[in-house]
Amino acid sequence: MELRRWTLGEPGELHPDNRELLSDIDQLISDDNRAEVMRIIRGWPPANIMELLILLPLRKARKLYDWLPPDPAVKVLVSINPELRTVLMQESGIRRMAAIAEMLDEDDAVELLADFPDEFVAEVLKRLDNADALVERLKFAEDTAGEVMSNKFVVVRDTWDVGTATRAIRRKASMIEKFYEAYVVDEERRLIGRLKLRDLLLNKKKVLIRDIMRDLPVTVSADTDQEDVLDLAARNRLQTVPVVNDEQQVIGRITVDALQDIIRDEAEEDMMLMSGVTPDSISDHSLTKIIRGRLPWLIGGLLGAAMAGIVVGNFADELKQAAILATFIPVVMAVAGNAGIQASTVTVQGLASGNLWTGDLGRRFAREFFGSLINGAIIAVLLVMLVMLASLVIEIHQPHRLAFAAGLSVALVTSLAATLGSSVPLVLDHFGIDPAVATGVFITTGNDILSVLVYFAIATSIYIGA
Repeated sequence: MELRRWTLGEPGELHPDNRELLSDIDQLISDDNRAEVMRIIRGWPPANIMELLILLPLRKARKLYDWLPPDPAVKVLVSINPELRTVLMQESGIRRMAAIAEMLDEDDAVELLADFPDEFVAEVLKRLDNADALVERLKFAEDTAGEVMSNKFVVVRDTWDVGTATRAIRRKASMIEKFYEAYVVDEERRLIGRLKLRDLLLNKKKVLIRDIMRDLPVTVSADTDQEDVLDLAARNRLQTVPVVNDEQQVIGRITVDALQDIIRDEAEEDMMLMSGVTPDSISDHSLTKIIRGRLPWLIGGLLGAAMAGIVVGNFADELKQAAILATFIPVVMAVAGNAGIQASTVTVQGLASGNLWTGDLGRRFAREFFGSLINGAIIAVLLVMLVMLASLVIEIHQPHRLAFAAGLSVALVTSLAATLGSSVPLVLDHFGIDPAVATGVFITTGNDILSVLVYFAIATSIYIGA
């Protein structure tokens, strides 16, 4: 019997050696030939099965996943991207979901169930032995410390010595994949310090924990926003962040892996918001969610474009006198839009990473304004040269005045757009609104209106009014 192997390729790309095998498995799934598919993939590592699933059409990937025995199904589920994991299991039945959740550890089970409807999760929980613990974890709001925290942590008493603490940590070694630090608590289990691995290694067995424990730089509550957790961890250079309740007792920890997931999630969310797309409107969601997530932004763009059109309409008489002015409207709008997006993106990134020096905002605005003014001046010179060259080929009335009007407009709107792009995210952040929404639709629309007003104000006074 021929043994067919799968060669791992680049993420999301089909390795040339797998082309025929993928086609054969695709056809076998269409033919409902489960036995032959299982024979082919028997013994495959989870990473190979995961890549196969991603390269198959979603309907067939779900079908193949439902065919997998419980053990490989769980291993594949743990290794796959969390968003793809939810998409893959959207049509799984309650019984199948319960069987999978039963085999996962608590953290992975919570992560899996969190993205499904409450009614569906409630039915799944009825079939689980550890339902109470999962219910307690699932009650936390989305994108909070409580949602992303792990319940795998080590606690030691401040009255213990190093030897006792070391034995306690060893007993928990099987449940802790990565040990960074232990949390030190008092007799009422309140968090009072932390203990690094090196503290245990470098001290004698009889040394008391209270004498060598370290201060806690920061703690968070379960309802702390995950973006704030990330900011605190970055500023304090923490590998883990303890989560405490109202009595300052440890209820969980946020690990490096969770922090990396938060970085990815926040970056993806900001990228979507900056593009005028809500996180609910990714392509793997339902048609209703796609429409609901994207339509408001498109309507906002439509209203902004309509307002810019009204501004242009108010200068209809000027356009009749000099139709050539219309030629430069898209030029001025495009340059302003690019300058605004650049400035707003830099500001949003600075706010997200905590690298924005708040006390230096005045100088920052000045740098943005004058930097954009210089860029605008360079672009203006190029535009003037293009107009003058064009006047040699086609007839242009008063080309010198037209070139000067267009160039001055570009230089001015570039600096104004950059200033607007830098300031709007800061204003939104001040009022508690995600500054990522300042880019994309809003900045572009605002700059369109501003650039048209400035352009026609200059053009009518310099070119038409001459």
